[in-house]
Amino acid sequence: MNKTTRLWDKGQPINDQILAFTVGNDPILDQRLIPYDITASIAHAQMLGEQNHLTQEEVEKLTQALEELRSEDIQISRDEEDCHTAIENRLTQKLGDLGGKIHLGRSRNDQVLTALRLYYRQVIVDIHSYTKEAMASLIELSHNQGEIKIPGYTHLQQAMPSSVSLWAMGYTAELNHSLNTFAAAEHLISLNPLGSAAGFGTPGLTLNRESTTKKLGFTQAHEPVTAPQLSRGKAESALAFSLCLIMQDLGRLAADLCLYNSQEFAMVTLADDITTGSSIMPQKRNPDVFELIRGHSAQAPAELQAIQNITLKMTSGYHRDLQLIKEPLFRLIDRTHQTLQITTYALTRITFNAERATQITDPSIHAAEAAFALVQTEKISFREAYRRIAAN
Repeated sequence: MNKTTRLWDKGQPINDQILAFTVGNDPILDQRLIPYDITASIAHAQMLGEQNHLTQEEVEKLTQALEELRSEDIQISRDEEDCHTAIENRLTQKLGDLGGKIHLGRSRNDQVLTALRLYYRQVIVDIHSYTKEAMASLIELSHNQGEIKIPGYTHLQQAMPSSVSLWAMGYTAELNHSLNTFAAAEHLISLNPLGSAAGFGTPGLTLNRESTTKKLGFTQAHEPVTAPQLSRGKAESALAFSLCLIMQDLGRLAADLCLYNSQEFAMVTLADDITTGSSIMPQKRNPDVFELIRGHSAQAPAELQAIQNITLKMTSGYHRDLQLIKEPLFRLIDRTHQTLQITTYALTRITFNAERATQITDPSIHAAEAAFALVQTEKISFREAYRRIAAN
């Protein structure tokens, strides 16, 4: 590898502590961006060829080398800082000076935004898939155990009759509604930042942003060129918000099951393979999995707040602070992925106890139903029926 590995390096030394601090966790975080940066780089190279900034032979060599990199185990070093430098360094290893031509008309500013938006697009596809699987587990639960009657609660007091089907399908509906909120993030992600460079375009260099927009599946170029850097954190916040809504649904579901599994309720039995034991109490089987789902849901909003706070009162243009957005967002993405997958399995390992549900159900939960009947049989106001039933 060339001695100079950083794209911005002009040969002056940098203090090791400063380098470590400014690089942070990017070499680890950027590993997941490598395939998306390669995809964007291929589109960029092809566009440069169309604009006669590269010959057709150069485009073909760059494209072939980039495709080869997809299958290689690229490990980003601290000196390289990010996936963009790591990829360009390896291109230069393969192609010599031609590898350096790939950066014409790009800054790491628009480069990272492009890779991130391609990654976010895949994240949304994956989250939809995982959420649908969790919903399928709830639907199966409703199909198999839905007729079991359970009390419905308000204020943790028995309120009205419910059923496993009503309980499960309520969460199914809300998970689906949470999925619908991704539309805002999808709109922001669909704008192509490539070609905006460091936020001021490429004066004196003709690029075709419509070409890369089409090649990368964006809906339109993000215009004007100053807008992409002003948008930093917006798509991330929209994506994080929708992830938080899904985590909220899962957290409330988990809280219900922790409660229903307690000895006092005992309405739900958890299979042994999703429970843990106590190191001192031999009799214990604990609903740790649902407690942790509940705990993860509580941490999710903190990631959203971290993302939003980074850009709070930030002036226009790029700032290095923006680098820190990736960490809380990636944590939230991973947290949501894992929690959805665990929930999907755990829901197949719970059993509602119909007999116990009947035992703990207070007959008074039929009071509202009795009031409704009184209104219809005696043709009185609901308020009068309410008073009569309450007096009994």
